[in-house]
Amino acid sequence: MANVDIEMNPVDFITVGTVGPKGKRIFHLQAGLGPQVVSLTIEKEQARALGEAIDDLLEGLQRDHPEQGMVSVNMNRMTMDLRDPIDPQFRVSQLGLGYDQENDRVILVAREMIIVSEGQDPELAEAGVVRLWATRQQMRALALHTTEIVKQGRVDPQSNGRLLYYWT
Repeated sequence: MANVDIEMNPVDFITVGTVGPKGKRIFHLQAGLGPQVVSLTIEKEQARALGEAIDDLLEGLQRDHPEQGMVSVNMNRMTMDLRDPIDPQFRVSQLGLGYDQENDRVILVAREMIIVSEGQDPELAEAGVVRLWATRQQMRALALHTTEIVKQGRVDPQSNGRLLYYWT
């Protein structure tokens, strides 16, 4: 497998979306720059944690750098749908966030989940990496949208993947 190393600086769009019915949804993190679109498969819990982490990062930036102003987003003007083709580069094992104050950009780094097969040398397995640079406004929209997408799941998330018994 070729080692994926993609950097989009800055992205034209960044979003999280799902494919499939409730209970069987597959979550995707997707971004694009010009004609290039990159899709990554993430877990629902990663999506939830990403939305919270972005909120925390942006609140911290506002507190530490009030001169930059509040980040507000009109979600009615944002297109947060997944774009075709939704052909994931890889499944994500780790997500990280950072901030470049000089360029006023937030970076989202996604690292590939590596599954070493029997007989494969783990030292030779290199995880792919995707680095997505976005504005604070794009990241605020991503956080808001991701929170809504996660909430659209089953009414009782405790039932995810579990067999429930009902007695009559």
